[in-house]
Amino acid sequence: MHLRLATISSKGQETIPIDVRRRLGVGASDRAAFVVTNEGNVELRAERFTLESVLGSLAALPNESIDLDREIADATAEAAAEPMRRLKRQ
Repeated sequence: MHLRLATISSKGQETIPIDVRRRLGVGASDRAAFVVTNEGNVELRAERFTLESVLGSLAALPNESIDLDREIADATAEAAAEPMRRLKRQ
C-alpha cells in the first residue's frame, strides 16, 4: 500500500498528487469518482463511461443494419485511450 496525503483548501478543494493522477489516467478537466464501499472506505476512481456518454459519440445510425455492440466497443476504446494520449503529449 502506498500512502499519499493532500491538503483540503478552505473552498473544500483538493489537489490530487501527480503520481496518483497518472495511475488513474486522468488529467486537467477529467472527472474522478469518490466511491464509498460497503465497508465505509472511500476509493478514488477515474470516471467510467456510461452508455449515454458513449452513444453521444456515435455518428447517426445508417438505414442498414449495424453491429451496435461493436460500435459501442470501438467508441469506448477510443475514449479510454484519450487520457494516455494526453499523458504522452505532456
